[in-house]
Amino acid sequence: MAENERKRKVDRMDNPSNRLIIVSNRLPYRIEPDEREGFAFTRTVGGLVAGLEPLHEQAGNVWLGWADEPAGLDEAGRARFERALAARSCAPVRLDERDAELYYEGFSNSALWPLFHGFPQHTRFDEEAWEAYVRVNERFRDAVLELARPGDTVWVHDYHLMLLPSLLREALPNASIGFFLHIPFPDYETFRMLPWRRELVRGVLGADLVGFHAYDYVRHFLSSCRRIVGVENESGTLFADGRLVRADAFPLGIDYERYRTAARKPEVRRLVSAFAEEKGHEGCKVMLSVERLDYSKGIPERLLAFDAFLDRYPAWRGRVVLVLVTVPSRENVASYAALKKQVDELVGLVNGKHSTMDWTPVDYYYRSLPFDRLVSLYAASDVMLVTPLRDGMNLVCKEYLACHDGGGGVLVLSEMAGASYELHEALTVNPFDLEGVVDAMRRALEMPPEEQRRRNAPMQERLARYTSQKWAREFLDAADEVKRRQAGLSAHLLGPTSARNLLAAFEAARRRMLLLDYDGTLMPFSDDPACVAPDERLRELLRRLGSNPRTDVAVVSGRDRATLEAWLGDLPVDLVAEHGVWFRGRRERTWTLEEPLSAEWKDAVRPVLADFVDRTPGSMLEEKDYSLAWHYRMCSKELAERRVVEVKNALGDGLEDRGIALMDGNKVVEVKPRGVDKGHAAHRWFRDPSYGFVLAAGDDRTDEDVFEAAPASAWTVKIGDGPTRARFALKNAGEMRELLEALAVACAEEPAAA
Repeated sequence: MAENERKRKVDRMDNPSNRLIIVSNRLPYRIEPDEREGFAFTRTVGGLVAGLEPLHEQAGNVWLGWADEPAGLDEAGRARFERALAARSCAPVRLDERDAELYYEGFSNSALWPLFHGFPQHTRFDEEAWEAYVRVNERFRDAVLELARPGDTVWVHDYHLMLLPSLLREALPNASIGFFLHIPFPDYETFRMLPWRRELVRGVLGADLVGFHAYDYVRHFLSSCRRIVGVENESGTLFADGRLVRADAFPLGIDYERYRTAARKPEVRRLVSAFAEEKGHEGCKVMLSVERLDYSKGIPERLLAFDAFLDRYPAWRGRVVLVLVTVPSRENVASYAALKKQVDELVGLVNGKHSTMDWTPVDYYYRSLPFDRLVSLYAASDVMLVTPLRDGMNLVCKEYLACHDGGGGVLVLSEMAGASYELHEALTVNPFDLEGVVDAMRRALEMPPEEQRRRNAPMQERLARYTSQKWAREFLDAADEVKRRQAGLSAHLLGPTSARNLLAAFEAARRRMLLLDYDGTLMPFSDDPACVAPDERLRELLRRLGSNPRTDVAVVSGRDRATLEAWLGDLPVDLVAEHGVWFRGRRERTWTLEEPLSAEWKDAVRPVLADFVDRTPGSMLEEKDYSLAWHYRMCSKELAERRVVEVKNALGDGLEDRGIALMDGNKVVEVKPRGVDKGHAAHRWFRDPSYGFVLAAGDDRTDEDVFEAAPASAWTVKIGDGPTRARFALKNAGEMRELLEALAVACAEEPAAA
């Protein structure tokens, strides 16, 4: 869709609503050919569909996804297909066949899936597949814009659509957008392998609320936000491009009552009895494994552990059966075909090694099972083995527990599954520890019924409370809360009306004063403080403002005087260095100390800070004439937080006796003379009554001294988020530039004689 066409559709959205638009790779129906109608719909079964079904069924809500309509439909058939989807509150996204293949198999499942699950050896990075991924996400964006109206909430799901939130944000800046990742988010060292890591993080940050199944995934995501795109967080709250974003964990539940009730149905109980008779051995116990065929599920490792168990404990031969249900998946992908061959061979190996005339240790099913048949297996099994090598959540373990409500059954659960954070009463195992899994099998088979019930009861109570429906509702409630917090922040932003009033006051004043911080205000931050020299556009902007006879400009910075001189010394602006230690006027162009100071204390403090640089990778020490600054912008957040406390403890005693103080800045701790700050320096201009207009702008703690010292009539502006004494806020340095551009235009339009 052309850009102007997209804009036309956005502008056309004039019917407010409170709908939910669910967006996922696939629709909640399996679409198959049908001889009579040409197509048939079967509702898919899964945690996501179960969780969202009640919301999807609410009037007006829509589920949007890739609709791979059956081949051979004529025009009338396609019209019937469209009507059938609309009747089910579904909206289709149609994809080019080649794009669909590259996007789904080529990038989503050959790059993101293996990398996010910790299998880089299965990962393939392909530029053509990435380009198709971008195009498909853009196609989903266009499809959402066809539907969206003001007041809608758009909830985007999973790794197939990680670019979509930011694409939607660009087109619908005020929309409520949620994103949920249903697979693990990898640690930074793994994620950084991805060539398009920055684009994906930025894509996800287009959402208002980002959800994960477990807090470890949240932690990894926040780490990548900081390290890859420089977006920090405070207790899971981020400010991306000046917009508040929240990241949190919402563990997906199941429709607990559905499984609990199904397990008690007479027809299911008959299947349970038939299954027990089929095993044929009195007292023979059943261990169950139900997994989709995938290398992340640890199926070969499970078979090897069962083989080792029978070797270690031969008394269990003939007394236990492993029922292995493997659901076909991605059969046309070579690595999955190889995995299928490996599983087949291992089943043959175990059965060939241990079978007797009347006992086969592994009962192997390579197919999906009907719901009642699956529930009967859950109910009939004494032990459930859920031992994936890596899994975002895993709902099979929860379904098993629901089918044993009120009875026994033992869950052996991998600590690598997201569900392990909730189900800690299970027998948790490291799936890579064969001996540990073998021992867990023994413990599970020997566990007394009373201990089984004691372990299961609290897990079942939690699962009964935190269902898939509650998961969906809590996520949407949290998304609403984020929008409320954004609205509260926006109330302090320098909006259009305030900006017009500011501009009018500027134009009306006979003399104007602009006090501007540098880093984070005029220029965005960088991991390397030396790499933020002013661009030519900024220099020209300051030149235009400072050349106006009615306007004075001062850059009040924590930078050293040599740097400010090199970057801004030729411009018609006053300069203040080291937070007020040095002053240089635009006319005299010589640096003067604001008051006599001593730097002798640095010899005692320097070695202490140098030691912290050595012990804190990524930190650096900056020495100025009368201050020392320890920068930690490039450090890991957890380590930096600990080191900041240690720095303050190490330097705290005796600072007052030396006449120096610690000052917190933006990712920097600075040691400087006591009583010297930007607010003290700003009094030079604040006490001049001839200024009819004063603007002071800054971004961090050091600028709060300026805001506090400013007269009540001053226009004080905080750049970025957080509590402030400033009257107004702007989102980022880019918006500050736009404001200064508007003031420069006003200067240019003034009469020459003014």
